[in-house]
Amino acid sequence: MSETLPLGVDLCLQDNYFDPGNSPVDGETWHYWLETWLGYLSDYLPVAAGYELSLRLTDDREIQTYNCQYRHKDQPTDVLAFATLEVDFPVDERILETEPLYLGDIIISVETAQQQALTQNHSLARELAWLTAHACLHLLGWDHPDETSLLEMLSLQETLLKTVEMPIHS
Repeated sequence: MSETLPLGVDLCLQDNYFDPGNSPVDGETWHYWLETWLGYLSDYLPVAAGYELSLRLTDDREIQTYNCQYRHKDQPTDVLAFATLEVDFPVDERILETEPLYLGDIIISVETAQQQALTQNHSLARELAWLTAHACLHLLGWDHPDETSLLEMLSLQETLLKTVEMPIHS
């Protein structure tokens, strides 16, 4: 499924985990979250005609494959973000005036997210929002190589969740 949002955000949602209609977060909500967050973070975005990204919901087995292949860690993880803005190549600015800018790919293991939601005593929807916000920040160049950077990023994640009125315990 791929839909263009009013602010020019195009999301390719690949739900490889839930049966149709069984996800705790529907496509409209994913669109709303990402549109809201990218709007909030617009100062970190290059000016473009629009923005694109993909979000894949999967299981531990599949995310472990990606984690091993791209990060050389042969274990499942909760979320992976593959940012295209990290690639340093010249872009014709005239193209950005007419074509959307591809921000990258987000992959979430719903299995790991479910365990983390239980541990944190909140809903799976909140955990999925938390992980997506985290990955979205990575797509825009945020990183957490040290404790200070991590705390700043976690604080910004909480702010992003508040922008979509996501309660702490939902």
